[in-house]
Amino acid sequence: MLMPSTLSLLRSIFRDRDERRLAIAVWASGFSAGAALGPIVGGFLLEHFSWGSVFLMAVPVLVPLLVLAPFFVPESRDPAPGRFDPVSVLLSLATMVPIVYGIKKLAVDGPTLTVGALFVAGVVFGWLFVRRQRTLPSPMLDMTLFRRGTFSGAILVNLLSVVGLVGFLYFVAQHLQLVVGLTPMVAGFALVPGLALMIVSGLAVVPVAKRFPPRVVVPVALGFSVVAYVMVALSTADLALLIIAFALLGIGIGAAETVSNELILSSAPAAKAGAASAVSETAYEVGAVLGTAVLGGILAAFYRAQLVLPAGLPDAAADAARETLAGAVAVSHTLDDATLAESLRVAAAHAFDSGVVVTALIGAGLIVVAAVIAATTLGGTRGASTK
Repeated sequence: MLMPSTLSLLRSIFRDRDERRLAIAVWASGFSAGAALGPIVGGFLLEHFSWGSVFLMAVPVLVPLLVLAPFFVPESRDPAPGRFDPVSVLLSLATMVPIVYGIKKLAVDGPTLTVGALFVAGVVFGWLFVRRQRTLPSPMLDMTLFRRGTFSGAILVNLLSVVGLVGFLYFVAQHLQLVVGLTPMVAGFALVPGLALMIVSGLAVVPVAKRFPPRVVVPVALGFSVVAYVMVALSTADLALLIIAFALLGIGIGAAETVSNELILSSAPAAKAGAASAVSETAYEVGAVLGTAVLGGILAAFYRAQLVLPAGLPDAAADAARETLAGAVAVSHTLDDATLAESLRVAAAHAFDSGVVVTALIGAGLIVVAAVIAATTLGGTRGASTK
């Protein structure tokens, strides 16, 4: 709820396009900085306090926000917002829930009638949602925004970029902690260079975007992310390589999303800035869900297919080990036989990294698709200043 509101405010506060592009870069940097601090602070809390303490991290930040926001944040609203439509909300939920659940079931059980029924249900409810938006006088989601090629292209770039970013974080976090053996806090520090470069690239791309068109800037930026995924596919054994790969991914995502978010705002009418920002945020959230569900599901499926359990493992331990890498590592610490425990950890790590290779190549393919979309839809004019 915060992200669409804050992004739409930038449209009303910064009328000059150059200023707005820089403001969006700073806005995105705030989220990247939070992403950098989150694993470190969370890791510290997990090492010294109960796991429930991580839910208290937001309180010292949110309390000042609640107090100060009414004084410092200017009001901005759609002059004709229309009525709230609960049916549209229910249809949107009915679209996403079965599709995401179907993806998770597909990863665990493979193709089944249940999975097919879930996908069909999601598609049907999605069609009903779109149909309702087209008939309502004040739709929850203005479908006419998608007729603008730049808007739709930038949304797809955001979605696929987040799929790639979250999918990368999904397996690199597990690899650092469960395969390499780093503590949660140290693993968080290992991700800091990539997140820092995400911030730097998001700010550095602002003057570049003034000189070169987005159909050039965004694909070039995403090229860094493709290289990152290919590096991971070639080798996951080298910790330094993983850190460098995540740094390259951060450079690409940070630069591309600064440009694409600015295009989303500038391509929509000023009165629809809130709706455009909401669609952009929805793309982020859907990308995060799909990054975890699709890439995570594929990784989990390959892990189970490639896992060769050592002989002599108890049935209960074997069942837990087949579920996830974390399950295998946790079970290994309960075994009395040190040799058997080490064999289980080695087998689980090998199966996990085998899945990482395939998942990384799929992630690279998704980023390539995003680059092609950017090259063909984001236009060929430089982002000149416009009031």
